[in-house]
Amino acid sequence: MSKKMYPYIPNSEASVQEEMLKYIGVETIEELIADIPEEVRMKKPMELPEPHTDEAGLYSHVSRILNKNCTAEELRCFLGAGCYNRYVPAVVDEVINRSEFLTAYAGEPYEDHGRFHAMFEYQSMMSELLDYDVCNVPNYDGSQAVGTALRMATRIVKRKEVLIPRNINPDTLSSVKTYLEPDVKITYVDYNAATGRICLDSLKEKLTDETAAVLIMNPNFFGIIEDKAQQISDMAHAQGALMIAYVEPSTLGVLTPPSRYGADLACGDIQPLGIHMNYGGGVAGFIATDEKPEIIDEYPSRLFGIAPTSEKEWGFGDVLWERTSFANRDGAKEFVGTHAALWGIAAGVYLASMGPQGMKELGEAIVQRQAALRKALSGIKGISLNKFSGTPFEEFVVDFSASGKSVSEINTKLLEKGILGGYSLEESYPELKGCALYCVTEQTTAEDIKALVSALAEILG
Repeated sequence: MSKKMYPYIPNSEASVQEEMLKYIGVETIEELIADIPEEVRMKKPMELPEPHTDEAGLYSHVSRILNKNCTAEELRCFLGAGCYNRYVPAVVDEVINRSEFLTAYAGEPYEDHGRFHAMFEYQSMMSELLDYDVCNVPNYDGSQAVGTALRMATRIVKRKEVLIPRNINPDTLSSVKTYLEPDVKITYVDYNAATGRICLDSLKEKLTDETAAVLIMNPNFFGIIEDKAQQISDMAHAQGALMIAYVEPSTLGVLTPPSRYGADLACGDIQPLGIHMNYGGGVAGFIATDEKPEIIDEYPSRLFGIAPTSEKEWGFGDVLWERTSFANRDGAKEFVGTHAALWGIAAGVYLASMGPQGMKELGEAIVQRQAALRKALSGIKGISLNKFSGTPFEEFVVDFSASGKSVSEINTKLLEKGILGGYSLEESYPELKGCALYCVTEQTTAEDIKALVSALAEILG
């Protein structure tokens, strides 16, 4: 039994330990591990530092650890790959930190505080941005949105095979496999080695009357715009399959919305819409479609609508109640996952503050900064920007293979200079050894670009 007492660990007090052991019917802590064979027990003390015996000391220790963290506010950030260093207007944090939103989790009380209304407004603005009739309450993340959208397609079309391009975010693919396998077959479509876009010949070869859906990522993981999206959609529909587009919503101020090139469903992550990166997320997914009952009936997440009340006011509540777990627990197509709802309110406030013109200017600013960075990098010896000829948007592939230095080595030296370099591609794409995915946002400044170019020129010698 411990002879020391730590005020922040109540059961370190001897009398408390004794009372707990007596309650569960043993005399010593050792009796609790009696079933563990002696040969697998640790015979020496754990190599741990001396504990802090006071709260103030513990607080100081943890604070020193946390102060080692660096964020994109301290670093010049060129890392994207699914999580983006967007500027978050102050009004977003002001609204979502209100107690009626921040602390509302589940159950009915939050209806009275306007949460359903806020989610309805979010859905409406997302639908306008995506050019669809319906958008869901946020689910866990964009990867789950893809997985559930593909699952919806298998139920709608009544087929068990989906086509997924190899130029998809590998983290997204990992989650999708978890959602689909083993009862849904995944067939991979190659990307064109010259353009970085989906290979139409590979798609034509793989697409059959057994295909439930064709997925595209637009822009794809290499940052390239899939300019043949309409043709891909036509090919899918000719075989009776659906086309699903994973899109980055902040690009839609300037890029064609998925509805315009025949996507039956659009999905993605709303992190770029006013959500801080938070060590890789806040993340939350969306699924959008036109008002087609055969699709809407299969939605696995909540949908909020508007209707007049008996008090001659507007009320907000669930659409297709019989579809939900509240009404049909055993046979529900919906599940309640409310942790992402706060991010929906954040995205709604962001979209309201930006407006159509703001989203257009955002997209234009990103394109301009991407072009400026590419031009600046093109003059550095050992760097090639010609790996893919497809048109990039906010991310693009930088090839360092001619420099003789690895991406890991380059990124380590960049970090020493306060720069967060690009995402190394070679682990997920062995054929892209020596390549990194670089990203710009509206927060990328001319000074950031100058600093990166200067650092890379020095590192590559």
